[in-house]
Amino acid sequence: MNSPLRVFKAQIFQALAHPTRIAIVECLADGEVSAGALLVNLNVEQANLSQHLAVLRTKQVVSSRKVGNQVYYTLRDPVLLQVLDLLKQYFNVQLQQTAAMLDDMQPEASRRS
Repeated sequence: MNSPLRVFKAQIFQALAHPTRIAIVECLADGEVSAGALLVNLNVEQANLSQHLAVLRTKQVVSSRKVGNQVYYTLRDPVLLQVLDLLKQYFNVQLQQTAAMLDDMQPEASRRS
């Protein structure tokens, strides 16, 4: 039942299961970014950012390198950006279907009035 591939997939989704971590991944879309720049771009507390980056490092989503006292982060595999784009497309389809259903319900609500 729990094949290694399914466990791996679940771990990746767990790593991405917070809006701040998704925002970090999106900030890394164009390449390497320093922790300081992430802090400014995301407008979060330093401790909070560190916790999220630790989760992403542990789950092998990002890699880091240290230069002096600055740490730089990159995505281990940019294919995750494609995954996020697919999720956005999925969201848009769901939103369109919900909007269509609401439109269908409008005449029904008008008849009741």
